[in-house]
Order: sequence, then structure tokens, then C-alpha cells
Amino acid sequence: MIDVDIPGFGHLALTDLACDFNGTLARDGRLLEGAKARLPRIAKHLDVHVVTGNTFGSAVGQLQDLSCSLTLLEPRDQASAKLALVEATGPERVVAIGNGRNDRLMLQRAALAIVVIGDEGAAREALDAADVVARDIDGALDLLLDTRRLVATLRG
Repeated sequence: MIDVDIPGFGHLALTDLACDFNGTLARDGRLLEGAKARLPRIAKHLDVHVVTGNTFGSAVGQLQDLSCSLTLLEPRDQASAKLALVEATGPERVVAIGNGRNDRLMLQRAALAIVVIGDEGAAREALDAADVVARDIDGALDLLLDTRRLVATLRG
């Protein structure tokens, strides 16, 4: 669990991470080194759920050695499927990380929403749903590993 009080924002008692794969954890279907290094550390505190349309067909192989659950989505209505995962987990306990338009609903519903820009950029709808915008997945995950950074960004 990640438990943090943020003055002017609220108390977060996070138990789960819902994360997009391509554009967020991966570039062109390949897991980014920063994500590979940080996800095992995150998994000591949060249950990690990766949800993806698996555009490059590589998510299973890229994530096989990491402690996370993987949900492969059908091409249609991915935004609703990602939202359903957050709803089923308990949105008040979820931090969501994404970058795409199909991430917007899970980001809106999660207790904490982080958008990464990365090489793919970020959809305007995802940015509108964000509590925090990070330049890449390293920065996003580091906010969770050192919550003082999160407090510094979100405090009122």
C-alpha cells in the first residue's frame, strides 16, 4: 500500500496500479528500461495491472518476468474495458497511468491519475483527466516510489 496525505488534495490509500502498456510502459511494443527496473519495486507496494490493446502483439513476452497481471483488450471499446478494471478494483484505491485517448475514463475514475508524455505524446483527453503529468514512465513511477515528490506537485 502507498499511504500519503496531500494537503489541499486529500488522503490517498492506494493498493493498485492500473497501467497502459504501449506509449506508457513501452515504446513500439518494447518495455522501456525504466519501467522494467521500477515495476518490481512498485509491486512491493501495489498490485500492478497492465491493460492493453496489445498493438504490437508483444505485451505477454515483454511482461512475462514481472509481477503483474495482464489484460489484453479487444480493439473495440478499450476505454470502457479499462474503466471496468478500475471499477472492479475499487477506484478509491487505484492509481492509473496512461497516455492515450482510450485511457481517459480510467484516469478520470482513479483516485490518482498520472499521464505520461513519452515518445508517443499524450492525448488531450488523457491530459484533461490527469492529476499529474510526467515527462515519461520513469518520472511517473518515481512519484509513487518517493511520495514526497507527489506531495510537492499536488499540495494546495
